[in-house]
Amino acid sequence: MSGESPSFLERHQFLIYRLFSLAGFVPVGAFLIVHLLTNASILAGDGGRTFQSRVDMIHSLGPLLVPVEWAFIFLPMIFHAVVGFVIIANGLPNVGSYPYVSNLRYTLQRATGMIAFAFIIWHIWQLHALGKPFGGGRFDAHEAASSTAAVLGSTAVSILYCIGILSAVFHFANGLWTLGITWGLWTSPAAMRRANVVSIAVGVVLAAAGLGAVAGFRSLPADSASHGHAASAVHETLPPSSP
Repeated sequence: MSGESPSFLERHQFLIYRLFSLAGFVPVGAFLIVHLLTNASILAGDGGRTFQSRVDMIHSLGPLLVPVEWAFIFLPMIFHAVVGFVIIANGLPNVGSYPYVSNLRYTLQRATGMIAFAFIIWHIWQLHALGKPFGGGRFDAHEAASSTAAVLGSTAVSILYCIGILSAVFHFANGLWTLGITWGLWTSPAAMRRANVVSIAVGVVLAAAGLGAVAGFRSLPADSASHGHAASAVHETLPPSSP
């Protein structure tokens, strides 16, 4: 028997691509939607009270929060990222997912995926508890608005956040279109055009939510962003959240 035997990815390409696209939609994509809309609640104009209430609701899971994060966010995200990088590195044909996509769209999907991955790692280091051992983890669930605003106080950081958010949103919204091809949900040109309109609409809404949240946090009063005065006042009016 001549020739090299096919790799694991090549042998199971059909299943892996479907799990890859599914993970990008649920739960990773679903989390992106919830996360951006939750952050956009800072635009309620109540000094961060609505945003704080959303954070308190999430942290009310208490000790269950960590396993929920790993089971429904981190592990699916790692799987999606690893498979995505393997696909890019090996240059394997992705006929099932990308039969009709233009070169530009194909390239942007992969470029934004890499940018979004780097941004997510940086974002986790900056704000999540996982970043604390490495000098990050600056988010305080008890002072949600002010601790987030303090991180976004730098113009350079805010610009990088905008780039990361737009990359993640494009990758997800464009991925919705390709997911439908992978799963055979739209195969005719007319169906693809309709799906494209939906994908663009989803992208515009999420981009507006993400960029609006950045602007909302930056618009908080300077003393609130620096010292958490407003957020502390908010916390006094709400049930305590878990650390």
